[in-house]
Amino acid sequence: MHEVDLMRVIFIGGVLLNHTTTAFKANMSDSSFSKLFLEATHLSLHFTRMGFMFMTGLVLVLNYYHRDNHWLTFWKKRYTSVGIPYLSWNAIIMLFSTVFAGSAIIWSDYWSHLVYAWLHGNEYYMYYIVVTFQLYLIFPLIIKMFKKFENHHLTILGISATLQLLITIGIKYFLPGVDRSGWPYLLNAYGLNIFTYQFYFIAGAFVAIHYGEVDAFIEKFHEAIAWTTGILALGTVGLFYFDQNVLKLSMSGTLSIHQPFIFVYDVVMIVFVFWIGRQYAHAREHGLPVWIDKVIKSLSKVSFGLYLVQSLPVLTLYGILSLFSAPSWVMLLLLPIGYAFVLGGAFLISWFCYKVPPFGILIGRPQKLKRSKFNVKNNQSIKPAIEKE
Repeated sequence: MHEVDLMRVIFIGGVLLNHTTTAFKANMSDSSFSKLFLEATHLSLHFTRMGFMFMTGLVLVLNYYHRDNHWLTFWKKRYTSVGIPYLSWNAIIMLFSTVFAGSAIIWSDYWSHLVYAWLHGNEYYMYYIVVTFQLYLIFPLIIKMFKKFENHHLTILGISATLQLLITIGIKYFLPGVDRSGWPYLLNAYGLNIFTYQFYFIAGAFVAIHYGEVDAFIEKFHEAIAWTTGILALGTVGLFYFDQNVLKLSMSGTLSIHQPFIFVYDVVMIVFVFWIGRQYAHAREHGLPVWIDKVIKSLSKVSFGLYLVQSLPVLTLYGILSLFSAPSWVMLLLLPIGYAFVLGGAFLISWFCYKVPPFGILIGRPQKLKRSKFNVKNNQSIKPAIEKE
């Protein structure tokens, strides 16, 4: 499904842009307009995280809804294909960041830190993997729910949306005043809890099951969707000033993705990106330049890899930016170059893993190792002798 390819590219591209702007923002003067501009527009990029959640639900249900599933096999395959990259890149990036910082490696501290990162998933943007682990665990129940209530899928979607809105209201307006020190980890660290993102998985499942109807609906109202997306994107700037000047929130609270307005914006933006993906699919049938198609396909193939390895070029960018001092407006002008560095670096690492066995396992795309010519000839010469015996 070609639209899925472009959607993957847009969402991962937005994630990397989000983290690139954070790196540049850290090297700008607090009183500068350039830093204020990046802060005020930052919320408009946050739909990418939710887009990733939506895509996960969409692709999983497309693959498994109409199968006779063996869930133990599903769990084994999924936890292996995602678990190995999760464990590996935590270890690799932690080692890289220690060496890059010029610190001596004290192995006892390294292993202790690594185990903590593995258990908590709170470093190097690995929260998505922890949420995905939870999704895999309950995924059979999601499939069962949609099949059992086959005639009530819109009701399921509506209940899920209402629950998601209530969750964002609770997180923004009530949770900050609650003492959570004694709460279980996944309740306290709600950014790693699957129920914080439940609607996006349910929406992905709904779209997968009712693909034709959803596609027709979006195509019919695409102009209204596009205008609404633009208005809501500008509205995120207004939300920034409201949170800062009216609610007097901290910067982390202001830029939180768990806000009611951001929930509405994310949903509309995901729908709009879906429509863009469909236009790409149509364009492929009517003379889309081959090089554009190849770029999108290549980026899509390693999109999960881009997510996994992004911390390596991002940390390197932080190091490069710290080496020189420049006015904030110069930093802002250099942002496209920094983004190209992060995206290009992440792509080169991921593409290497994708192309060179056995490193594909590090990005969830394990390669089958080819047998050497010697072994093939050996087997051919031995086979007749075995058959005779």
